[in-house]
Amino acid sequence: MKNFIFENSTKVIFGEGCVKEYLLSMVQKFSDGSTVMIAYGGGSVKKNGIYDEVKNILTDAGMKTVDFSGIMANPTYAKVLEGAKIARENNVDLILAVGGGSVMDCCKASALAAKYEGDIWTDFWASPGSVDFEPLPLGIIVTAAGTGSECNGGAVITNEELKIKTGRDYPECNAKFVLMDPTYTYSVPKRQMVSGSFDILSHIMETYFSLPDDDNVSDDISEALMRSVIRNLRKAVKDPKDYTARSNLMWAATMGENRIIKLGKQMDFECHQMEHQLGAYIDCNHGEGLAVLHPVYYRHIYKNGLYKFCRFAAEVWGISSEGKTQEHLAAEGIEALADFIKEIGLPTTLRQIGVNEETDLKAIADSCNCVPGSYKKMTHEEILEIFKECY
Repeated sequence: MKNFIFENSTKVIFGEGCVKEYLLSMVQKFSDGSTVMIAYGGGSVKKNGIYDEVKNILTDAGMKTVDFSGIMANPTYAKVLEGAKIARENNVDLILAVGGGSVMDCCKASALAAKYEGDIWTDFWASPGSVDFEPLPLGIIVTAAGTGSECNGGAVITNEELKIKTGRDYPECNAKFVLMDPTYTYSVPKRQMVSGSFDILSHIMETYFSLPDDDNVSDDISEALMRSVIRNLRKAVKDPKDYTARSNLMWAATMGENRIIKLGKQMDFECHQMEHQLGAYIDCNHGEGLAVLHPVYYRHIYKNGLYKFCRFAAEVWGISSEGKTQEHLAAEGIEALADFIKEIGLPTTLRQIGVNEETDLKAIADSCNCVPGSYKKMTHEEILEIFKECY
């Protein structure tokens, strides 16, 4: 394996009932009792009772709270600044993100912006920066499994004015603690559950399909995680309240993005780059966009990473290599992925996620970063080809 440095400072408390049992003690550990900012999305946490449960735990202990609501699926830079303003004006000393990846990402960036005098987009998102100060402390209560954002410092933010959606991972932005109760994900609509679960699979594949290809622990873990996501997503589709399936999906999301499987890996994430820019232009569902792109993208690169795609077919999908060339076996693995996407009801064309004749695919392709980690270095011209094949 390549050399690496591993760091993850987030304390994880996992299991049914963990919020009731541990929330107050964890908040008190990082808050002096000034004001806790409860951040959430479109209001589903109020409908399902999670918001009231969280707020009552804090207010019953005499703590003051303020809301930061309306965080959208693809959080914008303007929303980040709104959160930072609320935090400063209310003397907030801890942000509590209650939601999925978008809420987490927005809150990480708001925690940074609340303690920074400059423009965090210019200094930390347009290009990598150096965080030499302490952001506001952040705690997380996960209500939707998918991004794995709960155990890293990553935040994907959309600058609407520039039409750029990009992510950065700063260890200083890691949450201080995360509470993960799988039953909190039961109320997530099926479409969101399925697309979020595909995002989990995508994160693992983006790491797996990259050098080095020689024997390494990260690839072994990734194969086990991919098999688990596939198996448990099928179960969750049949029974959304299958605790074992939902808990496995929740932890697989964390394992995909807590940096463990990335150790010693070059990583790809070109598919994420392409989807991010689609999202910046048409505000599509992230997991659905990835589902459309992945099989087509892999058909473009698999011959350059033949060994790993053969291993993917055999170890993840259980496809026999008997009587097959390497190219045939690798291609069968990609088709198994494409068939799984159809099986779980995800879209398979860009038209299904909002792209139409008026969408400037060339402009979107030209705005994508061509990352160095892929088995095959993309060009903007080939990215446009992929978009057209997906249309």
